[in-house]
Amino acid sequence: MTGRPILTAAETKAAEEALFAQGTPVFDLMMKAGRAVADLTWDRFGPRETLVLCGPGNNGGDGYVIAARLRDRGVRVRVAASGEPTSDAAQEARRMWGGPVEPLADAAAAPSTIDALFGTGLSRPLAEAIAGPAARLLSAASHRIAVDLPSGIATDDGAVLTDLPAAHLTVALGALKRAHRLMPAVARCGEVIVADIGLGALPDDLTEIARPSIAAPGLDANKYTRGKVLVAAGAMPGASLLASLSAQRAGAGYVELLGAEGEAPPHALVRRAWDDAALEDRRVGAIVIGPGLGMGDEARRRLDRVLSTDRPLVLDADALTMLAKDGLDRLKDRAAPVVLTPHGGEYARLFSEGEGDALDKARHGARAAGATLLLKGACTVVARPDGRAAIGAPAPAWLASAGTGDVLAGILGTMLAQMADPFAAAQAAVWLHSEAGRRAGPALIADDLIAELPGAIAACL
Repeated sequence: MTGRPILTAAETKAAEEALFAQGTPVFDLMMKAGRAVADLTWDRFGPRETLVLCGPGNNGGDGYVIAARLRDRGVRVRVAASGEPTSDAAQEARRMWGGPVEPLADAAAAPSTIDALFGTGLSRPLAEAIAGPAARLLSAASHRIAVDLPSGIATDDGAVLTDLPAAHLTVALGALKRAHRLMPAVARCGEVIVADIGLGALPDDLTEIARPSIAAPGLDANKYTRGKVLVAAGAMPGASLLASLSAQRAGAGYVELLGAEGEAPPHALVRRAWDDAALEDRRVGAIVIGPGLGMGDEARRRLDRVLSTDRPLVLDADALTMLAKDGLDRLKDRAAPVVLTPHGGEYARLFSEGEGDALDKARHGARAAGATLLLKGACTVVARPDGRAAIGAPAPAWLASAGTGDVLAGILGTMLAQMADPFAAAQAAVWLHSEAGRRAGPALIADDLIAELPGAIAACL
């Protein structure tokens, strides 16, 4: 289920240099990139009048290739440049364009505007002489297309160096870059499509969270081979119930809500009073603790007892808050997998360090805890202690609603019970949670996600 690689600026440059060393001319790669963007623009927006904004480097060179390609398709195209091209390949691309080039400051707006000013590798804000006209022209466009990255974005940490209107479509050249999946830059990229330009083998220590491959139960399956999940109840029963129901709908064969008595639908959910002995059942594939647990003496006793088991654990919500008070040493020497699922506030309580972007923080937290860490956010990051990490595509903003994290914890419990690798389980849970949110649509509440999980699972079979 390994997803597409996500590169730094340096890794992107190294991949390109490897091609050049093998004999691929820079201009040939520029032609591939420019034609790919032009063709995607044509497919998406059709023959609208288009303005291409070209910078002085190879990103601008891509822009000249785009303009020529669209012109050959019969599109009315104009080019505006911030300056003369500075690389040999960009100069060749401008000669190939052969048409008029307007000064950026004097250009008139067009319905479609392609931003080829600055792409990967930008490290400082745009000069006002470029930023002002670019903002004016992009603001006036009905369709904004960015080449590789929107101008004004830092490639590696997703910082916004210059505030320009967000793109509607960003065509990532060769591979995703970190800024395509890190806030705040991801909010400026719009839809992101990766154009294959033949970069070859790429690093895989950071990837995008991909749709998981989930096997349907075999004819010899039973409820225990499909995964038994225990969910610890506590002071807020609704939260642990959400986690339990989502674990069921994510495909667990047996879910037990431990510490909650009474009968209520669904009757397939086993409810029982708290019993420490239940934690020793060797058929338990994962224990979820934290949603609705509370912070009282009984909550602490339950957490202590769960931490003493040798079962795979999902630690969420109140369990993380108590763990922050106790210290991460409580997780040392556990042979069974542990997945921590903090949001930003819980992360800050758990880890005294961890400056930087969400990726830096997730990696730091995973190393410090010696466990898989799932850092929730607009683009959720999953990290392993060895530095491997994966970032999700932007999740539906409607998931910012009470209880959706409890649903995620339940899904993760099932994935952890079914998969040997907690890193893969966490990624699968993130994908299913986001897909359920997409299917639930606007104004969703956490309960709605549970009903959408079977459809999300079906998409992975």
